[in-house]
Amino acid sequence: MKKYKVAIVGATGAVGREMLRCVFQFNFPFESIKLLASARSAGKEVEFEGHTFVVEELTENSFEGIDVAFWSAGGSISEKYMPYAVKAGCVNIDNTSHFRMDPDVPLVVPEVNAYALKDHHGIIANPNCTTIIMASALNRINEEFDIERIIVSTYQAVSGAGVAGMEELYRQSQEILDGKDPVAKTLPCASDKKHFPIAFNCIPQVDKFDLDNSFTKEEMKMVNETKKIFNKDIKVNATCVRVPVLRGHSESVYIETKKPIDINRVFELLSDSHGVHLYDDIENQVYPMATEFIGDEMVHVGRVRKDLDNENALSLWVVSDQLMKGAAYNSVDIGNKMIELGLL
Repeated sequence: MKKYKVAIVGATGAVGREMLRCVFQFNFPFESIKLLASARSAGKEVEFEGHTFVVEELTENSFEGIDVAFWSAGGSISEKYMPYAVKAGCVNIDNTSHFRMDPDVPLVVPEVNAYALKDHHGIIANPNCTTIIMASALNRINEEFDIERIIVSTYQAVSGAGVAGMEELYRQSQEILDGKDPVAKTLPCASDKKHFPIAFNCIPQVDKFDLDNSFTKEEMKMVNETKKIFNKDIKVNATCVRVPVLRGHSESVYIETKKPIDINRVFELLSDSHGVHLYDDIENQVYPMATEFIGDEMVHVGRVRKDLDNENALSLWVVSDQLMKGAAYNSVDIGNKMIELGLL
């Protein structure tokens, strides 16, 4: 089997570290791995699986001889440096939002639309974490019953806001337990003008608002990316909420379909969906919860039930580790799928 020279951009961040783990855990055939980050991280040593990697500064010349790069360093970094990587002949799998809606860039969840990979021009976009999780859970149902409309509410962990979000939850929880007023500096959005405590609270804002339609950027990512991935004008209404959970996103999903839903067939489809774990036994209170699946690459589905009044409607509860399936694992899975299809 051919082996590849790999780069991980943003290697010292939470997703970058998970990407490194996924390259090893899911047997991406590497010859060498180059870890790239900002100048302030250059020279740091990262040890993993008996290997010691020295982090290098990301520059315009970092990609000479590199076959494939996994990116998670922010949209502005991808915008600036990825053209140099493409020019160097490197295939780039980008976890940022910068290229997702570019019509010339495939937006891929391997078990849903791997066919789109054949049209890449050196860049493949990894969808938003919430979109990946939902699309994976709904794919086989869509194929069988033709989904027309999705209403989704997300319950998103603070790790989606990075290390700062996690530190804020830890600190604020202790402040409240100590009888102090919690200090908010990061959430719901570090660049917005107001911040609110997340400890013992839920914040109905993830990312900044689009004042023209009153939805947040996160919500609009789910709307637009779902249409692109499923390659149809599916109706999506999303409400994204930040909750005081450290890691693992949850989603309450309601769908309406063109064809009447056979609930037994739905259970069959979910039981046989690649990358999906049906975890649903209400008699024994079995349903997925975020804390159960940290570090897991699967999408877990439970609380599956037909609408009481509409034969063409269904509700389900979906949970996944957004740093894994929602980011790092999906990126490496794209790379492995490209090898399988002879595209890398």
